[in-house]
Amino acid sequence: MGCFQSKDADHVITSPDHPSVQHQLESVTEDQVEQESQVPCFKRFALRELYDATNGFSGKCIVPGGEMQALNLVYGGMIEGTGLVAIKRLSKLTWPDAQQFVNQATAVGNLRSKRLVNLLGYCVEGGERLLVAEYMPYGTLSKHLFHWNRQEIPWEMRVRVAYYIAQALDYCNIENQKIYHDLSASRILFDEDGDPRLSTFGLIKNSRYGTRYSTNLTYTPPEFSETGIIIPESVIYHYGNVLIELVSGKHIPPNHAFDIIMEKNAMLLMDSSLEGRFESEDATKLLNLASKCLQKNPEDRPDTESLVSAAAPLQKLEEVKESYFISFLDGSA
Repeated sequence: MGCFQSKDADHVITSPDHPSVQHQLESVTEDQVEQESQVPCFKRFALRELYDATNGFSGKCIVPGGEMQALNLVYGGMIEGTGLVAIKRLSKLTWPDAQQFVNQATAVGNLRSKRLVNLLGYCVEGGERLLVAEYMPYGTLSKHLFHWNRQEIPWEMRVRVAYYIAQALDYCNIENQKIYHDLSASRILFDEDGDPRLSTFGLIKNSRYGTRYSTNLTYTPPEFSETGIIIPESVIYHYGNVLIELVSGKHIPPNHAFDIIMEKNAMLLMDSSLEGRFESEDATKLLNLASKCLQKNPEDRPDTESLVSAAAPLQKLEEVKESYFISFLDGSA
C-alpha cells in the first residue's frame, strides 16, 4: 500500500446529467440509486490504515493543486479493500470535540450522488481528525483552467461543469446540506469518465465554528465580510464566481466582473483562448446567470433549482463524444 503516482511521472495523481429539465432531473434520480449501490458504505477507518496508505502522511503523497493549507492537507493513498482514496487531514486544533466532528462527517457521509466526490469515511483517534473520500483521477478544475499548458478547456466542458455543479448543489440543498464552504475551482474534480464532481470536503467546516474562509476575501460574499456568517445564499455567490472563471479562464474579482456585465460589455470577459469556439448567445446566458448569483443582496440571488433550470438548456453534450473529454483530461488529445 502507500501513496501512488500518476500516469505522468512528474505528478502524484490528484484525488480529493436534454430534452427537458424535468427529464434530466429524473435521470439524476435514477443515477442516484445506481450510485448508492456502487459506493462503499460510510465507515470509520483506523488511523493505522490511513497512516500506511499515505506512507506516514508523507509529503510525496500530498495531492497537488488541492487544498494546500498547512493545517488541512489532502493526501492520495491506497487502502486495501477500498482502493484509491483521497484523505484530508484536519488540524488537531480545529475540532477538539470528537463527537461534533463525527456527527458532521456522518451527515455528509450519508450523501450519495454521481455529482459529488462521495465521502467514504472518517477517522478519530487521539487528536487526529481525518476524512476519506472517493479518488478522482483527473485533478481539479483549477488545475485544468489555470495551470494546464497542453490544451485549453473546450466550451462544451465549461458548460458541463456549470450544469453538473448546479445539480450537485441542488442535491445537497434537497438533502439539507445547504452550506458549502469555499466553493471554488479547486473544489471541483474530474472522475474516471471525465465528468466534473463537487468535493464533499467543502460540506464540512474548516473548524467547529465554521466562520473561517480560506480564500481571498476579495472573492467572499458581501454578507460574510459584513457579518462573518455563511448562509445558503453565500454558496450561490461563490457559484457565480465559478461561472465567471469558467467563461474567462481567469481569476477576476466578482465585483469587477459584475460591473462589466452590467455595463453590457460581457463579451470582454470571454477567454481569448477559446478563439470564438462558442455560441455568443449561450455565453451571454451563462454570464447573465453569473450576474444574478453575484447580486449584493442575498435575497436577490437565485436558488439552486433555478441554477439547474438555467444551465440545462445550454447542454449540447450529445454533440460531444465522451472519449474527447477523457483524452483531453488525460493529456493525450
